[in-house]
Amino acid sequence: QVQLVESGGGLVQIGGSLTLSCATSGFTFPYYSIAWFRQAPGKDREGVACISSSRDGTTYYADSVKGRFAISRDNAKNAVFLQMNNLNPKDTANYYCTTDLSDECADLIVGRIHGEDFWGQGTQVTVSS
Repeated sequence: QVQLVESGGGLVQIGGSLTLSCATSGFTFPYYSIAWFRQAPGKDREGVACISSSRDGTTYYADSVKGRFAISRDNAKNAVFLQMNNLNPKDTANYYCTTDLSDECADLIVGRIHGEDFWGQGTQVTVSS
């Protein structure tokens, strides 16, 4: 079955960096888009970044993280990474990776799902002053 497992969250100071990992299994990883979302307490879940299939490779970012976050994928490891730099308290949230087993990244990052969506359990990122 499709599984996604996030790791790498933690406590970091303002201006610091973290790299999140999303380990996947149960599907043909190179063929599909993978996105990162985040959810802060009391707020809606927000699409942060998405990377298209290995054949395409296009990346998408929310305006709030452009220039600070970078998404990448490693087909040998069936994993997606989110490098987060220059973190600020507004980045504090639980971060999730997701796929809907399509290659429609532009839709996935805004929550327009094609078929069934799959989510990990999340990893907490806390940015302190």
